[in-house]
Amino acid sequence: MKHLKTILLATALCIGTISFVGAQSKIAHINTQELIQAMPEMANAKSQLETLSKTYQTELQNLGAEFQKKVKLYDSEASTKTQEENTARAKEVQTMEQSIREYQAKAQQDLQKKEFDLLKPITEKAKAKILEVARAQGFQYVLDSSQGVTIMADGKNLLDDVKKSLGI
Repeated sequence: MKHLKTILLATALCIGTISFVGAQSKIAHINTQELIQAMPEMANAKSQLETLSKTYQTELQNLGAEFQKKVKLYDSEASTKTQEENTARAKEVQTMEQSIREYQAKAQQDLQKKEFDLLKPITEKAKAKILEVARAQGFQYVLDSSQGVTIMADGKNLLDDVKKSLGI
C-alpha cells in the first residue's frame, strides 16, 4: 500500500510537471520598425511622400513670395491711394494670407492621408509575415521591441527570419 501511494504520488508529480512544461508559452520578439524600414515598399513610399512634400513646399514658397510682393507694393503705394482703396487692399491681403494658411493646412492633411494610405498595406504585410513565421516556428506570443521596451534576453528574435521570408 505504501508503494502504491509512492507510485501514485510520483505519477501525479510527473503529470503535473509535464502539464506545467507544456503550458509554458513560447515567446519571441521583433523590431517591427526596423523590419518595415527594411522593406523595399518603404523606399517607394518615402520617395512618393518626399515628392509630394516638395511639390507643396514649392507651391507654398511661390504663394508666400507673391504675398510678400503684394504687401510691399501696397505699402509703397499706400500714401498715394485713398482710404477706401487702402482698406480694400488690406482686405485683399488678409484674404490672400487666409488662403495661404488654408492651403498649408490642406497640404498637411493631404500629406498625412497619403502617408497613411501608403504605410497601411506595408504594415499589414509585415504583420501578416510576422504571424506566418511565428506560427511556423510555434511561437504563441511575439512582442514588439521597437517601442524601446527591454525584451527578455532568452526570447527568439524573429527579425532575420521574417526578412528572409519577405526576401529582403
